Amino acid sequence: MSAALAHRGPDGAGEHAEGPVALAARRLALVDRPGGHQPASGEDGSVRAMLNGELYDLHALRRRLAGRGHALATRSDTEALVHLYEDEGPGFVAGLRGMFALAVWDAPRRRLLLARDRFGIKPLLYAHEGSRLAFASELGALCALPDLRREVDLDALEAYLTVNAVHAPRTMLAGVCKLPPGHLLLADSAGVRVERYARDLPAATERVRREPLRDLARETRERLRDSVRAHLVADVPVGMLLSGGVDSGGVAALAAQQHGPGLQTFTIGFRERSFDELSRARLVARRYATDHHELVVTAADAEALLPRLAQAFDEPRGDATALPYWLVARMAAGKVKAVLSGEGADELFGGYQTYAADLLGARAADAAAALAPALARWPSSSRRLSLDFRARRLARGAGLPALERHHAWKEILSSDARSALLERRGRADPLESYRARYAETAAAPPLARLQDVDLGTFLADDLLVQADRAGMAHGLEVRVPFLDPVVAELALALPTHARVRGLRTKRVLRMALSPLLPAEIVRGPKRGFVAPAAAWLRGELEPFARDVLAPATLRRQGFFRPAAVEALLDRHVARSEDLSRPLWALMTFTLWHDTWLRGVPCRPPEATVVSRAR
Repeated sequence: MSAALAHRGPDGAGEHAEGPVALAARRLALVDRPGGHQPASGEDGSVRAMLNGELYDLHALRRRLAGRGHALATRSDTEALVHLYEDEGPGFVAGLRGMFALAVWDAPRRRLLLARDRFGIKPLLYAHEGSRLAFASELGALCALPDLRREVDLDALEAYLTVNAVHAPRTMLAGVCKLPPGHLLLADSAGVRVERYARDLPAATERVRREPLRDLARETRERLRDSVRAHLVADVPVGMLLSGGVDSGGVAALAAQQHGPGLQTFTIGFRERSFDELSRARLVARRYATDHHELVVTAADAEALLPRLAQAFDEPRGDATALPYWLVARMAAGKVKAVLSGEGADELFGGYQTYAADLLGARAADAAAALAPALARWPSSSRRLSLDFRARRLARGAGLPALERHHAWKEILSSDARSALLERRGRADPLESYRARYAETAAAPPLARLQDVDLGTFLADDLLVQADRAGMAHGLEVRVPFLDPVVAELALALPTHARVRGLRTKRVLRMALSPLLPAEIVRGPKRGFVAPAAAWLRGELEPFARDVLAPATLRRQGFFRPAAVEALLDRHVARSEDLSRPLWALMTFTLWHDTWLRGVPCRPPEATVVSRAR
């Protein structure tokens, strides 16, 4: 299992076996390189801990622990976990400021504690069957277990084709679970149980912040500055993934102010003009005299690397941004061991265009639906977020309640489309995690509730998975300053008008960062490493897609009807509709299946049901 995770920790390995427990850690040495070996122990060796991630307030924690009489032998945050557990028990995780997946073995109590940070920045998967509990940072380590159940969870597949991700606690394998963000797992003589320890709710309507927008913007900037400072702490160089948008541009500006000239920045470009970020990223790089690196990604890169990504991403990655993200991480890993990135800003501050549509509500969806007959005759564009794409997406939400209308903007395949495509259907509601999270925020303003759904689903199980797997595939840690409790606390309390007004998104964040960035960046549309998948699949990548989705392959795997898949490809190539997202999802699942499960016999649907901890 440890060998399967060597890419995540190329700087060292440690093991500890004791009674019923064996622990193994791979180390990416960023802080206390000489002394931070894992598993770490306390003074008497009775408690052992492992940590994947970073604690942002380690100096304050060390002072607190020293004041309690603990003798700290290293500068490692993992050692600090041991002493926090000794003093406070499992509840200590609620007070941590950082990104982490951690494990603590308490030998006297014969208790194992697993925990994952409140936003799900770092992954933690586990397999519990009979008397055995196994856990790891990636599926590949669990697949080292010879008797792991390697069966596709049909409910997970259904969700993947609906929302482009598999939401916790499910994984694509029926025998493996994700520990959800903000949860801990305790295993002791009483059994194995999963509990939530943290849930950051958006502020109730009567408790939202009421200060003027400029005051909120000033506070946002200073909180983000504090977070960036904490995220730059390392004994090795830290760089920046820089797109052409305000989120990463603002973080880069704050990082460069603290770092000085020469901050390493990395960006991705495309030949397709509407997707290219290079010119805007250069504006920030020049303004702050960064050591800037660029790479142009082509369809040929996709054909060469998609099979490799199926191995690196241990679940299918239906989002085409995985390819440029993997490449920019590889480029950065050649220069630095950690980078800052802008994930989380859109969900916290209101950056997606769908939020503007949410505020317009049923009127916008009904207007788009009235145009549906004309849209059906309109050739589909390959441009980024083209007018026809947005109008078709809006039309899907006509007549639906707020949550379903919000989902319709992002939906990959409708229930009818899935029925036509799938040989076998799942039984669970693909939107169950959406509905459960939405139900918890009834006291908050309507837009904040929808942002919170995205924060706990799309961000946690899609974007953060991508950042972790792409970075760690190359031994690169991706740090996300927006997802610091210091920043999130304010963002979750913002009034609606500070988030979105009309078609203007991220209003308070743009105002906060406007003194730091060129006007073209502050006023520009949302940016990110978005690949031109629609154009590629209508051009150079079409033969590759038809080969990956060949009828013989689909029949052998037994999940998708070949005629239905061929029809999707034909409609996309003919420009009847932009179907690049479902096609990319089908391609990546097919490649993933043959990477991880080829030769494993298909089981009937009844065999995929697994009992899941609540």
